[in-house]
Amino acid sequence: MESIFKRRLLAGVLFGLAFSVYAGEGAVEAKRPESVIPVTQTAEWAVEWWGPRHAEKVREIKRGDIDLLMIGDSITHGWETRGKNVWEKYYKHRKAVNLGFSGDRTEHVIWRLQNGEVKGISPRLAVLMIGTNNTGHRKDAAKDTAQGIESIIKELRTRLPETRILLLAIFPRSATADDELRKLNGEINKIISGFADKKHVFYLDINGGFLDEKGSLSKEIMPDLLHPNEQGYELWAKAMEPTISRLMSQPAPSPAE
Repeated sequence: MESIFKRRLLAGVLFGLAFSVYAGEGAVEAKRPESVIPVTQTAEWAVEWWGPRHAEKVREIKRGDIDLLMIGDSITHGWETRGKNVWEKYYKHRKAVNLGFSGDRTEHVIWRLQNGEVKGISPRLAVLMIGTNNTGHRKDAAKDTAQGIESIIKELRTRLPETRILLLAIFPRSATADDELRKLNGEINKIISGFADKKHVFYLDINGGFLDEKGSLSKEIMPDLLHPNEQGYELWAKAMEPTISRLMSQPAPSPAE
């Protein structure tokens, strides 16, 4: 009898150890990527202005009367510099706010949304483009960057239930179509195109307008092969205009749809 009891006890111990190892491995596999963990910007070149910019945008949001948001990284931030004249032409009359921050990756946008940048407002439309810094800074796997973008969409849907979201394909970067980072952005775009439900979230790929017939990116549009100049912002605005006009003219969607 004692022998049977010992054998059963040993079997239980071994099973427990095996389960612990399995659970530990599962925990490692389930570890969330950096792209979805909200953080502030810590890049040395950005820390002095990033926090004050966030605070200013929160104050701007608190003033209310906002119909359009532009959310993203330096490419969106650039509406205030290289694209300023184009912004004045297309978006100023639409009560627009620019929530673009240079250097931001998906995790920074998530933090900003969770910390006041969309609190208390209900714009008609939010335009989102983010991810090229996940590609360029860490070479995140496409699925990880896409997961970060999906998390941003979930934040927007939760915090702005009556706001439509226009999700843009990440812009092409680098000179040629066979560039590693260009390809990585393309992989992300293939995934995120599936996030559109055509009720609350809409997907738009305008990348072809920046490229020639060989898929090459011109320095006449993006001098550093990443950020548009004024001509590039004009191309961007014209390509978005039919979709923005249509989405902003429609009644707000029901949160329950």
